[in-house]
Amino acid sequence: MIRPHRNHPLWWAFALHRLSGLALAVFLPLHFLVLGTVLNGEAALDGILAWTDSGLVKLAEMGLVFFLALHMLGGLRLLALEFLPWRDWQASLAAVAGSLALVVSFAFLFNAI
Repeated sequence: MIRPHRNHPLWWAFALHRLSGLALAVFLPLHFLVLGTVLNGEAALDGILAWTDSGLVKLAEMGLVFFLALHMLGGLRLLALEFLPWRDWQASLAAVAGSLALVVSFAFLFNAI
């Protein structure tokens, strides 16, 4: 059963903000694990850094930057909803936040290649 409120743009903004937060929460321990390889010596760290040069990792980094930008812009949208008076155009802030996140992630990808 499809609920009608789930077709509203602000519900999708909420869902994407929540999913991006969960994806970042999954990424963070992996990031610390990679940083922890420095404790195993310089060779282990060099191996990990060589692995990060692959195309698949670059694509994953683009996704990470997308989630970071999406979560940040979604948080700014929430702050605007909390502290500014409600306007009809605030529903379009969700689309602007998603579009800006996509632009930032592609800019990162093209810079990383």
